[in-house]
Amino acid sequence: MPILNISAYKFVPLPDHAELRPHFQERASALGLKGTILLSPEGINLFVAGVEDAVRAFLAWLNSEPRFADITGKESWSDVQPFNRMLVKLKREIITMKMPMIKPATGRAPALPAATLKRWLDQGHDDAGRPVVMLDTRNKFEVDVGTFENAIEYGIKSFSEFPAQLEQHLEDFAGKTIVSFCTGGIRCEKAAIHMHNIGLKHSYQLEGGILKYFEEVGGAHWQGDCFVFDKRVAVTPALEEAEFAQCFACRAVVSKEERRSPHYVEGKSCPHCHPARRAAA
Repeated sequence: MPILNISAYKFVPLPDHAELRPHFQERASALGLKGTILLSPEGINLFVAGVEDAVRAFLAWLNSEPRFADITGKESWSDVQPFNRMLVKLKREIITMKMPMIKPATGRAPALPAATLKRWLDQGHDDAGRPVVMLDTRNKFEVDVGTFENAIEYGIKSFSEFPAQLEQHLEDFAGKTIVSFCTGGIRCEKAAIHMHNIGLKHSYQLEGGILKYFEEVGGAHWQGDCFVFDKRVAVTPALEEAEFAQCFACRAVVSKEERRSPHYVEGKSCPHCHPARRAAA
């Protein structure tokens, strides 16, 4: 039976996030869902999967709470369940940036719909004639799987490195419009607020992230696939499972071609971390 995968988030004050945890765990488990739900004082972030009726029932239950009434999920399908278990975790932040002054619940930076971004990229500039720069806020191993054509990225290992890297490259954005993006929208939402805070006024977040862009306009101006945080490893612009694996030892994303290497030993090593590569380096 096909499995419906949804990802969604919302920045909303949740002073009772610890009290919410058992209710989320009980409801999701009762519906047979698997995945991860993060609850923090700043909001909710979720990735869950299951049969369609169960996922729809969970979303209806979630939307019945006024604070979550407007949450909708980015959807994709898979042939098998991509998660091993159902986890509901408590976190300080639903996406760690280590900048407590950034509070998306009190006001967002401008969000750009997927169709508008595609139109801007098609024409080569925004509606004011400024060149458009795509800014990837994801970690390097995600970017390596795929990104927008000519996107700027900083090779970061964690999102908390992003602000410092950005401020070292402010001259790259003079006279340009910046569109920050990430997998589902959550990182680029914080990134866009930070950009406005440091004076980059012609900056936007891609509404709904890469997955919503794929869902609404396909793979125009995109190269490769998109890393996702489940057993599928990556999805294509058609939101179908891509042919990647993830190394158990170093967590690198391994392509179909790399899995043919003698350095790829499932569960032990891959061409990115095999002892022979380290010795050569």
